[in-house]
Amino acid sequence: MAQRDELQQLPGPAGIIEACWENAESGRGEWPQPLVAVIAHPHPLYGGAMDNKVVTTLARMYRRLGVSAVRFNFRGVGASAGSHDQGRGEVEDMLAVVHWAQARAPGSALLLAGYSFGSAIAAAASERAAARHLALVAPPVDRYPYAPGGDFRCPTTIVLGGADELVAVDEVSAWARQRSRVTGVIVLPEASHFFHGQLVALERELGTAVSAVLSADPS
Repeated sequence: MAQRDELQQLPGPAGIIEACWENAESGRGEWPQPLVAVIAHPHPLYGGAMDNKVVTTLARMYRRLGVSAVRFNFRGVGASAGSHDQGRGEVEDMLAVVHWAQARAPGSALLLAGYSFGSAIAAAASERAAARHLALVAPPVDRYPYAPGGDFRCPTTIVLGGADELVAVDEVSAWARQRSRVTGVIVLPEASHFFHGQLVALERELGTAVSAVLSADPS
C-alpha cells in the first residue's frame, strides 16, 4: 500500500518550499484524468501553516473525492526558506508548487483552494495557472484583489461562516453574485472564521460542490 502522506522539500523562488503530498484514496472517485489539488494556508504572520485544521480538512476532502492533495508552507513558515512577502512572493510559491505537482502527476487537471489569506493567493494563482475549480474558504475580498478582471477564470465555490467575525458574510455573498463563474456560495450558519466545530460540515458541503463541478462536462 502506498504511503498516504509524503513530506517534500521543493525548489522555490525563495529557496526550499516545505510541502506534503497526500495520495488520493482509491475507489473514491473515478475521474477521466488524474486530479491534483494545491491548497494554500492562512496568514503566516498570524500562525498560518500547512498543518492548520481547515487546510488539513480540505486535503482530506480532496483525498476522499479521489484527488491527490498538496499542502505547503509559504516562505518563512516551517522549513520553507525566505520571509513573508505581503502576498506577492507567496503567489510565486504557490505556482512553484503547482508546477511541481503537475510534473509529478503528468496529464493531471488542477484544482486550487485556499483558506482566508490563502484564498487570496489561490485566486491570484488561478489567474496564471489553468484550473478546473477554485475553492475559496472565508475569503477577505475587501482586503486583497480577487478576480481583478471582473470574474474568475474557472468555476469557483465560496464557503463562508455565518458567524464569521472577520469576513462580512452578506457583503461577500453580494460580491459573489456579481460573478458568473462563482458556481456556489455555501454559508455554514454556525461557523466562525476559524470553523471551530464545523469541519465536518465544511468537508461535506464543499465536497458535494466540488464533486458536482468535476462531474460536469469541463467544456
